[in-house]
Amino acid sequence: MNIQDGKGIKALSALGLIVTTIIWGSAFVVMKNSVDIISPTYLLALRFTIASIALVAVFFKRLKLVNKTEILCGSLLGVFLFVSYLLQTYGVKYTTASKNAFITTLYVIIVPFLHWFFNKKRPSVNNIGAAVIAVFGLALISLEGDLSINIGDLLTLFCGLFFAFHIVFVDRYTNHHDPVRLTVIQMVVAAILSWVLAPIMEGTQDFTVINGSMLIGLLYLGIFSTMICFLLQNVGQKHLSPNTTSIILSFEAVFGLVFSVIFLGEEVTPKLMAGCILLFSSVILSEYQRKKKA
Repeated sequence: MNIQDGKGIKALSALGLIVTTIIWGSAFVVMKNSVDIISPTYLLALRFTIASIALVAVFFKRLKLVNKTEILCGSLLGVFLFVSYLLQTYGVKYTTASKNAFITTLYVIIVPFLHWFFNKKRPSVNNIGAAVIAVFGLALISLEGDLSINIGDLLTLFCGLFFAFHIVFVDRYTNHHDPVRLTVIQMVVAAILSWVLAPIMEGTQDFTVINGSMLIGLLYLGIFSTMICFLLQNVGQKHLSPNTTSIILSFEAVFGLVFSVIFLGEEVTPKLMAGCILLFSSVILSEYQRKKKA
């Protein structure tokens, strides 16, 4: 395959995003185990700090070319990233990892509507139909026996909204700016926000609870799930549309469910499976386009 042509670059970009979904899917398990030991905001602070240090060390020479506009754009991406992960991390604390993974992927439904607002591109009938199906799927996954919604589910839903903003603006900014420098800046901003808000939201943290296995988990979250994955997303999205990116990234929910069942022993009930199937169907419908005859 010739990576110089458009198809080759798009294929490699798609492959990179698929790898990202596998890593993110496994990260739900690590996060679920970690938030039981370290409070959510401190967990994010450590995660983004590890990623920031690694990125700066690897791309130090490239950062010398950064300009003011890239700092502003990367900072906004960092805010979206921090808020989405804060909501997701608190969400997984109060719900199961599999539900957290699937509800997060609702950003794939939100992205076309954000494009309508920011880029004046009207969503298709498929997008609207997919949104309706997604609501029913979310109800099956989230509603308890008394028809109430778990606070973790609600936080995760808003997390998906901010992830959608992140995808839309990554597409806008990577068209004109270096995706690697944007990745570094957003990680640094997310780390700073985490350290500033952690003491305010959660008081002090006893870091002596971090043992060997916990440290391995933090390194996995910082290096693989954060540094590598967002590099792959930002670079890959430079060559793919936001809708294509969101449909590929939505597969993290599938891997999240698989890893949660394997490693956490979470029960897959018929109601949960039905909700997952509806959500996944809404994702496919949102991206489906009938080929026009020549």
